[in-house]
Amino acid sequence: MAEVRYRKLDALTDDEVYAAYEPPADDWLRVNFVSSADGAATLEGLSGPLSGEEDKRVFKVLRARCDVLLAGSGTVAAEGYGPLVLSPDRMAWRRAHGLPEVPVMAVASRTLADLDPAAGIFTEAPRRAIVIVPTDLPEAQVAPFREVADVIATGTGAVDYAAAVDALRERGLRQILCEGGPRVFGDLIAADLADELDLTLSPLLAGAGSIRIAEGTASDAARPLELRHVLEAGGNLILRYLRDSTDE
Repeated sequence: MAEVRYRKLDALTDDEVYAAYEPPADDWLRVNFVSSADGAATLEGLSGPLSGEEDKRVFKVLRARCDVLLAGSGTVAAEGYGPLVLSPDRMAWRRAHGLPEVPVMAVASRTLADLDPAAGIFTEAPRRAIVIVPTDLPEAQVAPFREVADVIATGTGAVDYAAAVDALRERGLRQILCEGGPRVFGDLIAADLADELDLTLSPLLAGAGSIRIAEGTASDAARPLELRHVLEAGGNLILRYLRDSTDE
């Protein structure tokens, strides 16, 4: 088992934060979430109030490191996702590492009901976005999105995430960052696709009634993880877990 490192985030340079999140393999799927100390994924239906500048520093590094950012349509709508853009320093880091200036945005949806093809996440995207839908979704619902995004159709009645991940990697999008929501994460766990969980524990008590970071499809077994590091900032614990079969 790898040694667990505990460090103060404020004591790390940006290069050290990038190094702390070096992916162990060319094909890698990491999931990034924030939760309250008592396990809530949202406050008043949103994850934003749980997050602060401390964990957003890591959040921005994870975005800079990925080839594609995957999110469910419910999360995109609720959190108000706009076009996927990065700061000039993040784009410079990507150029220096042989990457396009920004990742691709991929939105998964069972019905497309939460999405608007005229929204900026599609029409103002610096790189053409991707929409992932079931194969049996009526073409009348899909057609407007074909004008503004590439469409990946997998699964019947629901997105087949194993096939969707394969399709993304066939496009050269091998480093996948998922930002939720909880139902997408639940589906990824059930399909045994999550290689890494990056979890910020916010120093808040949300109380009863909030959802967990993983919901929806039940998994057939618990997936063991190894804790690789703990970063502390402003009372937040920023945890990096990897599948325990992985050796960096």
